Amino acid sequence: MAEAISRVSGSDVSEDPLDSYSATVIRVAEAVTPHVAAIEMTGKGRNGRFRVGAGSAVLFTTDGYLLTNAHVVGGAESGHALFADGTSTAVEVVGADPLSDLAVVHGRAPTAAPADLGDAESLRVGQLVIAVGNPLGLSGSVTAGVVSGLGRSIPVWSGRNRRVIEDVIQTDAALNPGSSGGALADARGRIVGINTAVAGVGLGLAVPVNATSRRIIASLVKDGRVRRAYLGLVSTPTQLQPSAVVRTGRRHGLLVVEVLPGSPAERAGLRGGDILLKVGERSVSNAESLQKLLFAEAIGEPLDLAVLRDGVELGLVAVPADMTENQ
Repeated sequence: MAEAISRVSGSDVSEDPLDSYSATVIRVAEAVTPHVAAIEMTGKGRNGRFRVGAGSAVLFTTDGYLLTNAHVVGGAESGHALFADGTSTAVEVVGADPLSDLAVVHGRAPTAAPADLGDAESLRVGQLVIAVGNPLGLSGSVTAGVVSGLGRSIPVWSGRNRRVIEDVIQTDAALNPGSSGGALADARGRIVGINTAVAGVGLGLAVPVNATSRRIIASLVKDGRVRRAYLGLVSTPTQLQPSAVVRTGRRHGLLVVEVLPGSPAERAGLRGGDILLKVGERSVSNAESLQKLLFAEAIGEPLDLAVLRDGVELGLVAVPADMTENQ
């Protein structure tokens, strides 16, 4: 009888799915929040220092390196970071990569342990993710949602220059100004993305933590920049039609959504609506598979492209350029 009353009254909450969901979010929030700092970047002008940008950053080493967005640091060289436990430190910009919207800043060794970086390659659409950041200046804010999409490519403006951020995670976890640079974590508390922007109501975006972004981060820490090869296209993963699968022997490719004017991709003859099947000797089916081929060693070297256009397979040749601030 007591057991029955307990079940009816709700005191036995272990069977409640919502409680399990809440427990997961709470556990991850408690684990991740100490690693996330609010940062404010400043510049120096005639009338003293002024604010360049503000957002969030994720501690990822024991000696004070933090990961944030390139658009958060802007053109600043220094700033200030404040952790959830009230400790703070001055930070210096180590390097920024606008193409991935990642940046690294460095402060003194913190009292908090570094975050556990995961691998976004393991993510699946519909998977639970938790965002931690400082939206609208509200430090340590936590929101939860699901992975809404993977492998997105988004065109963005940097001053007067148009850029393309590749391989973005889409989530419906609520993000607001100030969330940029914060952590996107999986249910085990591993950082699988760095929140990068708000594209609209119910639409959040994050740069994935994966093999390519780890290479970018390592280059920023070592050299302060990432030397990149530039093609100049916006793409998204796509599944080939059955007839195309039979002809090409491939099931997936990269749909070219847009070719940027004057880019190596345009000079090679690529068009919107083309489907990239191979770049060099490697098949491409997502943005990361293309990004892996576009580091410094590819600059100025002819790159064979296998393209499906209107059901016909074509061979094109592109010569990637050196990514500059004007591209």
